[in-house]
Amino acid sequence: MLRYILNRVLGMIIVLAIVVTVVFVIVRLAPGDPAALMLGPDAMPEDVVELRARLGLDQPIIAQFLRFVGQIASGDFGESIFFDLPVLEVIGQRAEPTIFLTLFSILIATSIAVPIGIVSAYYRGGLFDQGSISGAMLAASIPSFWMGLILQQYLATDAGWFPVSGYGGPDASFADRMGHLVLPSIVLGVVNSALIIRFTRASMLDVLSDDYVRTARSKGMSERRVVLRHAFKNALIPVVTVIGLTFALLISGAVVTERVFNLPGIGSLVVGAVLRRDYPVIQGTLLVVAGLYVVINFLIDMVYLAIDPRVRY
Repeated sequence: MLRYILNRVLGMIIVLAIVVTVVFVIVRLAPGDPAALMLGPDAMPEDVVELRARLGLDQPIIAQFLRFVGQIASGDFGESIFFDLPVLEVIGQRAEPTIFLTLFSILIATSIAVPIGIVSAYYRGGLFDQGSISGAMLAASIPSFWMGLILQQYLATDAGWFPVSGYGGPDASFADRMGHLVLPSIVLGVVNSALIIRFTRASMLDVLSDDYVRTARSKGMSERRVVLRHAFKNALIPVVTVIGLTFALLISGAVVTERVFNLPGIGSLVVGAVLRRDYPVIQGTLLVVAGLYVVINFLIDMVYLAIDPRVRY
């Protein structure tokens, strides 16, 4: 088991090293002078020279890379040109809506998808199965921005059950801010439940016909125990994998939904940084999101150990 964990940690380090290198190269390969692009066309030449020196862009490329790696290793992701604050502080200020939106969305998606996938596999070929497959295909084909606008119109504007948009005022309570996340969470939860339904169904179909399931039934166990304790437990690895990857995708892929509901999250921050050409924020966000991807994949691997003891060997 220790060897398994060490291999995964080594893989994390290698992936992060590649990501850091790619982010460094992308910024340097951008057309024009990065410092001039950050400051805009109206910048004075002396301001461009000062920014180049502050960012280390006047040094040899190898020296720039070593300096960049050293800063990242020490937790220094640079300073935002627009906000005039450390990049990590800017990201931290925008992280709360995205984190809770992602958590609520994956909770809704899992609550919808896993039971439907299990029942659909158990009644394979039946009316419920056909309906769940059609519903999953429909949910996967619906654009999140369209569903968001529909829910805003009927559930927020007409019915008045939820806030239309925003994240509450500066003095809003925690409960009020979470209330603003209900509609966008439903949107992302429904759309992302489609893939989990299909994986759960396919994984359950693989195990329901195995010998140990027939043996459990022959011993007189109840169908509920056979399906949930024996079949579903052994079908969990693909399901956990797709849930973990969906969670990672939601962190970086909620840009459109955040814009529709006017949420001040990471997605809106990145869009604004691109429009303002705030390169330190762009590259800092890329590194943070990539790091979260790697950590989530590592946690999924650790969950494998708890689900299936064979993974340890």
